[in-house]
Amino acid sequence: MGAEAMGEIKHLVVVKFKEGVVVEDIVKGMEKLVSEVDLVKSFEWGQDSEGPEMLTQGFTHSFSMTFDKKEDHVAFQSHPNHVEYSATFSAAIEKIVVLCFPSVCVKPSASA
Repeated sequence: MGAEAMGEIKHLVVVKFKEGVVVEDIVKGMEKLVSEVDLVKSFEWGQDSEGPEMLTQGFTHSFSMTFDKKEDHVAFQSHPNHVEYSATFSAAIEKIVVLCFPSVCVKPSASA
């Protein structure tokens, strides 16, 4: 079939922040969190720039973390730094969608 199960777990969070939230502060907090927790293999985030409103449904930012295995993701959920930061993050969001899934690589990144 061409797709290869990687065993990695992706944690994807898509949010719409509340009016007046300083998004830069939230992003800095998230960057600090993932830099302090070795269970997080990689972290990426972005802000929607071109999606039509009817498709984005008001969501503006996405955050993606990669974990080596499901157990690392489970351990991250109860990590004290994550628990503490979750309160700040949750207070800043109006709407959220969270997906956690095993990664399937169809086209790997080109190596340098």
